[in-house]
Amino acid sequence: MILTARAGQGEAGMRLDDGAVRLFPELSKTRVRKIIDWGGCTVAGAMVRVASRTLRAGEEVVLGVMEPERYQEFTYSRDDLLLEDADYLAVNKAAGLNCQRTPYQLKGTVEYAVTLYLRAIGSQEPARVIHRLDRGTSGVMIFPKTRRAAAHISAELKEGRVEKVYWAIVTGEPASDRWEVDAPIAKVGSARYGVSTPGRDALTRFTVIARGTGGSLLEARPLTGRTHQIRVHLAHGGLPIVGDTTYGGEDAPRMMLHCRAMSFTAGDGRRRISAEAPLDDAFREACASRGISLTEG
Repeated sequence: MILTARAGQGEAGMRLDDGAVRLFPELSKTRVRKIIDWGGCTVAGAMVRVASRTLRAGEEVVLGVMEPERYQEFTYSRDDLLLEDADYLAVNKAAGLNCQRTPYQLKGTVEYAVTLYLRAIGSQEPARVIHRLDRGTSGVMIFPKTRRAAAHISAELKEGRVEKVYWAIVTGEPASDRWEVDAPIAKVGSARYGVSTPGRDALTRFTVIARGTGGSLLEARPLTGRTHQIRVHLAHGGLPIVGDTTYGGEDAPRMMLHCRAMSFTAGDGRRRISAEAPLDDAFREACASRGISLTEG
């Protein structure tokens, strides 16, 4: 929820937190301070994270209010990384985390945690988000550590030369062990996409990894990079992802979609940059409860 108000003469000269409580009386001062601290406040179009900042008459104050359970503070250490070299690092994004800052928050995002890690190792480079995972999706995210590395991986992504492998648990029974979906995708709602003509070309290849009594574990390889591509293509084929209630999936503790691996050739043309992310407990338990035999390797 986004709240917007304009400071008047009554708020002029007040601290930001005190003025915000006057402008938004439905929020406590403690809640306002948390929103400011987490990067969910802008004043006159600029993010402000200092509660004592003085307000001026006429300034627009915007607060992004999110559910208390969305406040998750976390950091990355070297032991948490899936990969690190001079040019790139990779993390295993947890389900439920935002990849990058939103109108609601800066802290508690993968972008912010990677920024903190870069500062801890003495780098002043920003955390460049060059590819994204949905909030409910877990798995590999790769961050370039230099401007040159960012330009290279961005070009590789644009040209489709980055290999991406996802795992998904679906209900329903796939008719074959291997198939592909070549169907255009377009926006069909405020936060929904669907197979639609006209739409943007989208191609995904699927392979059954294991079949169970209450679902199947699939490998998905998107050869294009459309929003919600795997989710939409599976739902379109009658195989919604468990936990993906947006597209008809059954309720679950999380959406059972995981970016298992990513790889591409480095700028020198010789090294292969590759990262693989292990599954979390919720994903493993979802497999077990559906009789899916899971072998990681």
